[in-house]
Amino acid sequence: MSAQPAPVQPEATETEQRLRDSRLAKLEKLKTLGINPYPYKYDVSARATGLHEKYGYLDIDTLTEDTVRVAGRIRALRNSGMFIDLHDATGKIQVFCHDDFLNPGMRAVLECLDIGDLIGVAGLVRRTKRGELTINAKELTVLSKALQTLPDKFHGLSDVEARYRQRYVDLIMNEDSRLVFRARSAIIRAIRDELHTRGFMEVETPMMQTIPGGAAAKPFVTHFNALDIDVYMRIAPELYLKRLIVGGLSERVFEIGRNFRNEGLSPRHNPEFTMLEVYQAYTDYEGMIELAESLISAAAIAATGTDQLPYRDTVLNFKPPFRRVSMTQMVKEATGVDFLAIHSVEEARAAAKAQGCALTGKENWGQCVEKVFGEKAEPLITQPVHVTDQPRDISPFAKVHKSDPRLTERFETFCMGREIANAFSELSDPQDQMARFMDQLKQRENGDDEAQRVDHDYVTALEYGLPPTGGLGIGIDRLVMFLTNIESIRDVILFPTLKPR
Repeated sequence: MSAQPAPVQPEATETEQRLRDSRLAKLEKLKTLGINPYPYKYDVSARATGLHEKYGYLDIDTLTEDTVRVAGRIRALRNSGMFIDLHDATGKIQVFCHDDFLNPGMRAVLECLDIGDLIGVAGLVRRTKRGELTINAKELTVLSKALQTLPDKFHGLSDVEARYRQRYVDLIMNEDSRLVFRARSAIIRAIRDELHTRGFMEVETPMMQTIPGGAAAKPFVTHFNALDIDVYMRIAPELYLKRLIVGGLSERVFEIGRNFRNEGLSPRHNPEFTMLEVYQAYTDYEGMIELAESLISAAAIAATGTDQLPYRDTVLNFKPPFRRVSMTQMVKEATGVDFLAIHSVEEARAAAKAQGCALTGKENWGQCVEKVFGEKAEPLITQPVHVTDQPRDISPFAKVHKSDPRLTERFETFCMGREIANAFSELSDPQDQMARFMDQLKQRENGDDEAQRVDHDYVTALEYGLPPTGGLGIGIDRLVMFLTNIESIRDVILFPTLKPR
């Protein structure tokens, strides 16, 4: 007998180790029977859900002559293995193991099986006297002998942190988790389909950048040995995507990919997250509002079949059009303060302080507006709303608003007090862009380490000519949270960032 491996988890209890030893003994027995417990392939002819659909007509206590081959994980063994609940990615099918049907030698295989093992089954389809669709097993094939014991099936993997650290066990045990991540896949597919239908080209831009740009965020820094330089994990693909519009690769481009921001962890934030960014030539932020609504509505319908979705104790209405209201108007509605009537920085700071906002004393007019909005107006938002016409001071890549030079043609889409989209009429004037970069540089010198760095090459790209362009970003993780009624971002990211044990 070959040497038994040590426990995978050194802290395993005596009971856990005893159960593992039992499985190891069965593993060795399979090997002595000449059976490879980890074979290379298995030919599957049917899935559980497909069998239930195909044989839905079958009468009680009826045996067919149809032989099928299914594969899945054992989730229950009853009557010494006579009945097996076999689960595949589509559902459950019952397997009946009796000597009257099993081929010679299969009894020995059956005795080596445990809950959690992956097996293949070949046999005849029938419906039992109790009405259960069942496969009368002729042949059992071990596809992977599980050495770890699954959690109790009635309680599942209830430890929240364990669900994130061992997502594979969570997915085995919790149907709700599988449904969420299947919905996530459907949401991303629906967004892609809608964009492709509209003639957008999907592209890829660098994950590592020498100058992090496109958002107000702290980057992750790494070192590129070959060039002996520090580079940054991207905080946004924005400036590279707009370079592609300059270059005329397409008038419509998009990217769905990971961004990285070296910030805190919370139910709303994960440092590694998924974003959609879209850029379309010859349109503005009004065009992006229509696009955002179409994408969000299509995603909702793809995931749930409707755009009227329960979330917490309310029903969210994602049917276009969403409400539109300016940021300053929302602040006025929430506090009575009209920042458009305030023209000096000192007055703006005083107004923000009067609302109880903590300030450093270095905030400009736009930052004061943003501060009051974030603390007083944003938490009041329930239904989807486009918060438009945001201050120029906090919008370094948006065109100045036609009616007020302190504002820009920009909107953010909020829902339940959380941002899910951000869009601009993209700034195309290279001189204005350089001036904005210099303003951001002053903010960095004043201690704002999230302010934009100066990207001279991007300004050079603008000098070659960026057509009028609308840009849109949608946070995929937060969108999935709303569309699946999930409170924590960790429940919609398969492998969220966690502190090591």
